[in-house]
Amino acid sequence: MADLTFRTDIAWTGMGGDGQGSVGIGGSSLTVSAPASMGGKGVGTSPEELLLAAVASCYSSTLFAVLARHGLPVRSVETRVEGIVTGYPLNGKFAVLRVNPTIMGGDPSRSAEYEAKARHARDRCFIGKTIAGNVDYQVGNVQALPDVAPTGPQA
Repeated sequence: MADLTFRTDIAWTGMGGDGQGSVGIGGSSLTVSAPASMGGKGVGTSPEELLLAAVASCYSSTLFAVLARHGLPVRSVETRVEGIVTGYPLNGKFAVLRVNPTIMGGDPSRSAEYEAKARHARDRCFIGKTIAGNVDYQVGNVQALPDVAPTGPQA
């Protein structure tokens, strides 16, 4: 197996809540600062939101693949990630990261299968494997919503 290397560059100025940076990701530039709720500028995104986005994207793509591989109906996966920080400000850290997936184009009658695959995807996602043991990484509410045919007059 090959080792892979990933790289992100950031330029940062200022200390604490006055700090702000510009991070290059995938050919785009994002403004980054501490969130207002933590005494920061609250401009752009935050390191906390970037972590949640990494979890959401890895988990969602893994869950989609797991569902498709096991023959469960899926058109797309939408995932809300909640992060709970405890011990702020002196010993602040994420204590819980919870993924809440919604399977679009799913079959609600197979909800137990979707829930089992959602937990399996949590354990397979490599970002999830990276944070496991450092934070309580949970699967919360799992929903499977069928595709709904349009109603009403057709144009």
